[in-house]
Amino acid sequence: MARKLSSNMEDYLEAISLAADENGRARITDVRDMLGVKTPSVTGAVNALAKEGYLTHEPYQGVELTAKGRRAAEDVKKRHAILSRFLTQVIGVSPKTADIDACKMEHTVSRETLEKLHDYLHKQTGEK
Repeated sequence: MARKLSSNMEDYLEAISLAADENGRARITDVRDMLGVKTPSVTGAVNALAKEGYLTHEPYQGVELTAKGRRAAEDVKKRHAILSRFLTQVIGVSPKTADIDACKMEHTVSRETLEKLHDYLHKQTGEK
């Protein structure tokens, strides 16, 4: 049975997804800079995520998310987007603060709450 990813590991998957080039590969240095951590921290996370099947890593070739890793990263990005949108559009939080807060909240918010926020946002904008 798969273990639930820690919030740190989810942040790494999200960063790798965002840093990936047109070939789907992200450089360790780009992930490091995006997260503001040291290279050994990224290397440790990459090794742990590779062991769990979330990505592949070839030395000097960067890292690439597997299908499992892409699904997990997209889930984190979706949670982040919904929360950020709610914070800015509904309660008027500044985009910068909303981004910071959404990053913290995306790891702890329940599925039920997230679905309700998503439904609420779609009703407000008339989207399907």
